[in-house]
Amino acid sequence: MNRTKKFMYNSIATAIYQIAVMLVGFITPRILLQFYGSEMNGLISSTNQFITYFSLVEAGIAGAAVYSLYKPLADDDHKEISAIVSAAKKFYMQAGGIFTILVIGMAIIYPFFVKTADLSFTAEMILIIVLGAKGFLEFFTLAKYRVILTADQKTYIVSNASTVYIVLQMIIIVVLSALRANITIVYAVAILALFARSIILMLYVKKHYSYINYNEKPNIKALDKRWDALFLQILQAVQSGAPVIIATIFTSLQDVSVYTVFNMVFVGINGVLNIFVNGLSAGFGDVIARNQKETLQKTSKEFEYSYYIIITIVYTVTAIMIMPFINLYTSGINDANYNQPLLGILFTLNGLLYNLKTPQGMLVISAGLYKETRLQNSIQAAIIVIGGIALAPSLGLVGILIASCLSNLYRCIDLAIFIPKKVTKLPVKDTAKRMLLVVALSIIMYLPFVFIININSNGYVQWIIQACIAVIYTSVVTILINYILDKKELKIVLERIKKLVKR
Repeated sequence: MNRTKKFMYNSIATAIYQIAVMLVGFITPRILLQFYGSEMNGLISSTNQFITYFSLVEAGIAGAAVYSLYKPLADDDHKEISAIVSAAKKFYMQAGGIFTILVIGMAIIYPFFVKTADLSFTAEMILIIVLGAKGFLEFFTLAKYRVILTADQKTYIVSNASTVYIVLQMIIIVVLSALRANITIVYAVAILALFARSIILMLYVKKHYSYINYNEKPNIKALDKRWDALFLQILQAVQSGAPVIIATIFTSLQDVSVYTVFNMVFVGINGVLNIFVNGLSAGFGDVIARNQKETLQKTSKEFEYSYYIIITIVYTVTAIMIMPFINLYTSGINDANYNQPLLGILFTLNGLLYNLKTPQGMLVISAGLYKETRLQNSIQAAIIVIGGIALAPSLGLVGILIASCLSNLYRCIDLAIFIPKKVTKLPVKDTAKRMLLVVALSIIMYLPFVFIININSNGYVQWIIQACIAVIYTSVVTILINYILDKKELKIVLERIKKLVKR
């Protein structure tokens, strides 16, 4: 199966998965808000963020193993593949043990500092352990299969299995919540859905990678980059998770709930946008491993151009439609203030800046440039942590989001210079111009909705119709401007899309 076909399979499967994630991401918080309240929603969101940090004890195993597998997979070197997977398995087992200890430690300590009227100390402790149980299973049953499938550009298998898992989990949560079951029981039963994903991946890998010997002598040296990958993962986790942690410390669980409800929209958007990225990362890694410089330049330029057109449309529509959606979604929920238009604008700006650097950030991972980007990643993390802590006491969630925007802005500028110089060898000014065009065009298209047009939605059907009109408006303007400014590149991209559709 060639790279193009794998990309199509990965993109379709990822699209289905991300749509499922987005729908589940909208349904589950609403269920929690309706049956358990904003405080409980904030508690679960805060706890999950800490558990996500604990997952970093995998020590960059995934990133290092996937990168190390590119060459042996290209060479069909079964012995080396087995040695790397065996090493990954060994490290995952060790990391799983550490993760378990950390979750148990959190379960004992966390209830002393974060209290809720709905749960006793013991009940809160048990809930934390239950929420961490998903991580236990990830380390001990799933991780080694995901590594080989990701490196071999078969993330569509992982996506399909994950779709089954997340839909089953949602059904369990919705049914038990409607029955007013205890929140701990709800999430304990929901863990059962994870076994479905593990079984699917295990059966597929055993059938299609029967040559893998998990007891092969581990090639520990092949995973030397895991510490560099760990550093990048830690900083990425700080970038994405720091706002919730800072909000937990400096605001209230109700404010944490407000943040997570807004953030839920952008997690869904980023999930959909990842459809265009997940299937390409390993493909670019394969191109770099084979030293195909012309192919790398051509495809990276096309991807960057296409992705920037997409995010221009997506985030302009988001800026227009975010508050009507939030007001609909939280109607009837009165234990926290969700009607905050300034938060909507800041979330949208932060999302746009975050995605501006996606094409370059993907190439950092594909090329294994973990160590080379340590300083830049450290500065980015420092901006959001220091800025968030400084601004949160006086500005609350607004201050946290301002710090996040500044953090992403810095990284956009840095990567716009770093990747063309170190990886693609393309002119820096081309990327810079495209970034500026995205921001300028988004602002221009949004301005009429600030000064002239006021959108109010009385129901989801009306909201969907208004959103469709906004998509048409932004798509026409964006494509027209890109046609005027860069007709040649637009034609190349459209021709590639045409070929992909035919295949």
